[in-house]
Amino acid sequence: MSADPAADGHDHDHAPIIADAAPGYFEIMETAVRELFIQKGLFSAGDIRRQIEVLDSRSPALGAAVVARAWTDPAFRERLLDDGRRACEELGISFYDDTDLIVLENTATVHNLIVCTLCSCYPRPVLGLPPDWYKLKPYRARAVIEPRKLLAEFGTIIPDDVEVRVSDSTATVRFLVLPCRPEGTDGWSEQQLAAIVTRDAMIGVVPVTVQQEIAS
Repeated sequence: MSADPAADGHDHDHAPIIADAAPGYFEIMETAVRELFIQKGLFSAGDIRRQIEVLDSRSPALGAAVVARAWTDPAFRERLLDDGRRACEELGISFYDDTDLIVLENTATVHNLIVCTLCSCYPRPVLGLPPDWYKLKPYRARAVIEPRKLLAEFGTIIPDDVEVRVSDSTATVRFLVLPCRPEGTDGWSEQQLAAIVTRDAMIGVVPVTVQQEIAS
């Protein structure tokens, strides 16, 4: 299992997009249910549009800002570990659903990995949409059965004396990994720290690293 290579490049051809293709079963059902709910007054078309705009506005940059604040503010870090949702709301990150957010801290002796074994539950308010590989059955199964081998395929080798803890997300509880702060970042600003925090590090499949530039 590895990260989606398309995230870093785009060197393959697509099948032709047929604009007037007939809608599939799920598209028909989604349209029917949506129109029924609007007709019954449960919500309006405007409500749907606004919710889509909220979803589109979320990205891993929000989670990265949370991690950077936790690295530089010990009091915030404690509040984050105690109540992830409330601490994120301190930074102006709203939650548009009723899910709880549990933040799991990586340490020298514990490495956390998050997964959703049933579907693709994910901390969308702070990370946006999940990567495709997170939703695939091989990741969902292997994260539980053989997490060390799975992590190794992401290039993350966990020493034998470090415990790997796998947390399974649910419809009401989501997890976010607080990765270890890399060495060599003393004195960095929150903005500099946030810039090196990746989505995959907050899922737990890779550590945060500092890319050193070699002067020419």
